[in-house]
Amino acid sequence: MIAYRLPVDLLSEIIDRAAPAGVTPQLGLPGLAVVLALAAVAITWWPAWRVLRLVVALVHELGHAVVGVLSGRRFTGFVLRSDMSGHAITVGPARGPGVVATTWAGYPAPGVLGALLVWLASVGWSAPVLTLLVLGLLVALVFVRSGLTLAIVLGTAVALGSLWWWGDDSLQHHLVATLGVVLLIGAWRHLGTVIAGPDRSSDPSALARATGVPVWVWQGSFVLVLALSTWVVVAELLTVLGG
Repeated sequence: MIAYRLPVDLLSEIIDRAAPAGVTPQLGLPGLAVVLALAAVAITWWPAWRVLRLVVALVHELGHAVVGVLSGRRFTGFVLRSDMSGHAITVGPARGPGVVATTWAGYPAPGVLGALLVWLASVGWSAPVLTLLVLGLLVALVFVRSGLTLAIVLGTAVALGSLWWWGDDSLQHHLVATLGVVLLIGAWRHLGTVIAGPDRSSDPSALARATGVPVWVWQGSFVLVLALSTWVVVAELLTVLGG
């Protein structure tokens, strides 16, 4: 009887932790200050940014992977490097809209995910979001192709999994919103680096070679998506200030 009940109890716990908050936690002005302060420290304090920038790179590469799969390509693996570079390998036609969409998806991915995290946290969906993120990272483990990549994916999964399992609704709300802001600002920093120092191996250069469309057009499309993502985040934060 005990051996039968334990799995049932565990499943019940998992379902309970994956459910949206019964009452949406309110960020409030003090909470907003905490979120912005944590994000500022994460972005400007080098020891913290040295680690978190690799999470931004992780989202970048998984953005390639997700869009590649949605475009009908086959994702076979990815690698992250300590300088924030990396590559995701997808198999499919060498030309066409699928490979263009896959190549394009990397730089916008952290900003788009960041905006989604802030918005979903604001409506009480931090727990389901954390559940999906942890599951996604566990799946990503199958595709890692280096020791550093394994460490980054595992470390991120453990951190988010700990918040999901032990954090209460309020803590999840604040930290998921903080992560969203960090990813958005990190996306801008990442894009600024590639715009300031053009590289023939960069995504915009690869897109220009594949399509004949100038590099600056692709860079502009990244700026536009990140600007829209920023608008979503600012609108949510202004709602807090107005409330």
